[in-house]
Amino acid sequence: MTVVDSFLPFWTHSELMTNIIIFLNLFGALILGFMVGYERTYHGRAAGMRTYGLVCMASAALVVITGYPEYWFGARANIPLSVDPTRTIQGIVTGIGFLGAGVIMREGFNISGLTTAASLWASSAIGIMVGVGFYWAAILLALLSAMCMTWISKLETKLPSKAAIAITLSFRQGFVPREDVLRRVALERGYEIAGGTLAISVREGKAEWRFVAVALNKKLAWSISALSNELATFAGVDFFQMTHARN
Repeated sequence: MTVVDSFLPFWTHSELMTNIIIFLNLFGALILGFMVGYERTYHGRAAGMRTYGLVCMASAALVVITGYPEYWFGARANIPLSVDPTRTIQGIVTGIGFLGAGVIMREGFNISGLTTAASLWASSAIGIMVGVGFYWAAILLALLSAMCMTWISKLETKLPSKAAIAITLSFRQGFVPREDVLRRVALERGYEIAGGTLAISVREGKAEWRFVAVALNKKLAWSISALSNELATFAGVDFFQMTHARN
């Protein structure tokens, strides 16, 4: 048997049709993941369309291939009974989970690395599909994953969403800030204080407030630079810091 002959079982008509069915499952899972992730993107959360889409698609890939064991490894029926490939898959997914957790970073109200972690998990699903012989489905999964990470971020910026800004205000010693005034000032500039984000600390008589301001309308809300210029003129503010928040 030549090398070419050993690869022919992976490209039979029935094998290709199975790959197409798997691909349709992956594509459908990706779209549904986008739908759920858009709600998070709209509210300025760190895990948005790309993260949800990748996780949903990779999960579908790992499940759908278990429904076609007769087509694994080129539809070969001589796999030793003592070997359970699903246990190997389980170990891989668990290991990738620990690896993905290592790339997720949190700094204040900002979380980064979620999409990277999701893409690592998707890559493990691609490798598993190659390993069991679903080459076409693995290639299409790789293309969908690359498309998701490259183009969906551009789509997210064009879709309606609520921009969020993480703000830290350090007030002068003796100055007593008021929450109702802060909320009113934020509303006048197109923002609202996100519920449950206000954190207050006092050190040596100086109050420091940290919170997330969410834009009511991304087009009408003040830009971060305009807010910065105005905060610099506030008499009671000793120090401030602002950054785009993904929480």
